[in-house]
Amino acid sequence: MEMGYKIKKLRCAASLTQEALGERLGVSAQSVSKWETGAALPDITLLPVISQVLGVSIDELFDLTKEAKLRRLESRMDREEELPPDVFREYEDMLLEGLEDEKEKDESLRLLAYLYHHRMLADGKRVSLYGREHIRRNPAAKECQWLIGDSERHRVWDWNVYNHSGAIEFYREVIAGDKAEPKSALPYYYLLDQLLADHRTEEARRVLAEFKTLPGHKPMMALVYEAHIALAEFDRPRAEAVFRAGMEKWGQDEGFLFEKAQFHAHLCQYDKAVECYEASWALDTQRPRFWDALQGIAVIYEIQGRYREAAGTWDRIIECLRDEWGMTEETACQEARRERDRLLAKQ
Repeated sequence: MEMGYKIKKLRCAASLTQEALGERLGVSAQSVSKWETGAALPDITLLPVISQVLGVSIDELFDLTKEAKLRRLESRMDREEELPPDVFREYEDMLLEGLEDEKEKDESLRLLAYLYHHRMLADGKRVSLYGREHIRRNPAAKECQWLIGDSERHRVWDWNVYNHSGAIEFYREVIAGDKAEPKSALPYYYLLDQLLADHRTEEARRVLAEFKTLPGHKPMMALVYEAHIALAEFDRPRAEAVFRAGMEKWGQDEGFLFEKAQFHAHLCQYDKAVECYEASWALDTQRPRFWDALQGIAVIYEIQGRYREAAGTWDRIIECLRDEWGMTEETACQEARRERDRLLAKQ
């Protein structure tokens, strides 16, 4: 439906004449007539006012298709750190409605999770802002310690809180319920990660053995998990030996070098980790590249107190976002610039 016809339909439904609508918008009746006949389009600055007067969203004014609205939602969440409350509710209602249609259900579930996670991140920043200030003013107070710890994913001392048994059971259910042939390898990664975090190595060995039977499994990652099982059993020499063996076969593989960097970082072998992260970044031929390796380097430099080098690494991330991803103002860019500026201020 063209916008002009949409305006006319909504105007008539609201029992407004062209003169009355024009008066409320601050334009002439002739302008409204031109819009409705398709001879002209409203100035873009008038769209919020038109939508408000006619009682619809701007999306409805453009009469976007459901698919176009969903793509616009995803784009907005990528670009904006927080959605206005009315926009959030509009998209929430649309996605919840999509759960009733089997054809739309999977996409609606995915975007609902993204929508609530997007809001959670925005709210989490407020938790950190106010919680940290309360703690600075009241170091002996405990309430906000728990709040910012949960928001910022701090390490928790209490085993009954930090264990991953819930996630472990969930991914076991996912694997058991996967009726596809062959089964997806992806849930095995997440299950192994949770088991290793809790040092449940006997179970991890059994899961890894099953993982190796999958046609879609990566032999390189099987070796990586073997090393981490050894590390979780406090057998560092065996873990290092596994990685040395892996270097003979995958020493020029950017994915393996990234995993080796993470292994060294886990052991606080920071210089070796940076060396492997840099090698992984240099060998990555994919465009656009993900910037995880550079982020790891930036974190290590900050741990070492090398704030200028850490800030410079965030500049490299900003360059990657701009040149390879075509991003300049998206949330990722804003966060990268904040990290760089924060580190420069620490010098």
